[in-house]
Amino acid sequence: MFDFNNITFENPQWFWLFLFFPILIAWYIWKRNLQTPEVKISSIKGFKVKQSLLPRLRPLLFVLRLICLALLITGMARPRTVDVTSKTKKTQGIDIIMAIDVSPSMLARDLKPNRLEALKSVASEFIDGRPNDRIGLVVYAGESFTKTPITSDKAIVQSALRDINYSDLLDNGTAIGMGLATSVNRLKDSKAKSKVIILLSDGVNNSGFIDPKIATELAVEYDIKVYTIGLGSNGTAMGPIGIDASGQLRYGPTKVEIDEELMTQIAEQTKGQYFRATNNEKLEAIYEEINKLEKTEVEESKYYNYEEKYRPLVILAGLLFLVEIILRNTVFRSFV
Repeated sequence: MFDFNNITFENPQWFWLFLFFPILIAWYIWKRNLQTPEVKISSIKGFKVKQSLLPRLRPLLFVLRLICLALLITGMARPRTVDVTSKTKKTQGIDIIMAIDVSPSMLARDLKPNRLEALKSVASEFIDGRPNDRIGLVVYAGESFTKTPITSDKAIVQSALRDINYSDLLDNGTAIGMGLATSVNRLKDSKAKSKVIILLSDGVNNSGFIDPKIATELAVEYDIKVYTIGLGSNGTAMGPIGIDASGQLRYGPTKVEIDEELMTQIAEQTKGQYFRATNNEKLEAIYEEINKLEKTEVEESKYYNYEEKYRPLVILAGLLFLVEIILRNTVFRSFV
């Protein structure tokens, strides 16, 4: 009849009436004692004593009446269950391009296990935290290309992100201008209420045929906000310095060079922010901060379906009251 874990009472103040129950019980006991006649005799040896069961069951009538009253009080408190359904309607969301540097220096081990793998791990969590937005991936080194166009299918984006690895297919170098320009090209026709680029680099612009300042002006023209991240520890880091005879990368101390002035200018001119990530924890904190800064508004409507539960209580109280009247006027008529 009831799901007690999901039941609420619309008028719980009626439960205060239960405080009168001890008074009613005390009154019944006192009245019963007064109604019991006493006959004083010197001896009962001449009487044959036979105990009757009905007088002992006489309090059952009072118990039934109390139960009826308790059911009525609970019914007046209006027990009911509620089924809550939510319907969300997202507004025009945010389109985000993540521009990722895949130059050889991204294999440096100042972040664990290296810069690229640390970035992929944090970026994956960021993507999972943006269910209402479209996301795309651009990779760049000496040149750039689109890994994944903006899409709402997060499985495709996550799969593309996992597949990002360093290769010599792209010319060595860091073409920040080309990475930014390719990202702008992917967002310029977007109808989203907000267009964002997260541009990450661990070096200086030393390649490509597009000047970063030109790419920045394009971003401003198309109202695209750019968050820039400089990735790498301060000083030196163990990075790839060559290839040995077996074709494996050789590592050695390399100087960490990040054009922070350029990255800051790009962010400021596009109304974004520049961040510096020197370890895994700071990189994760940066993406969390960007996640807070760029929020998609979601409209949520809740529908409450109430099911009243007082009717069974009232019906049961009526039935018990009818049983009490029948017993009082039949079985217990001579004793009550």
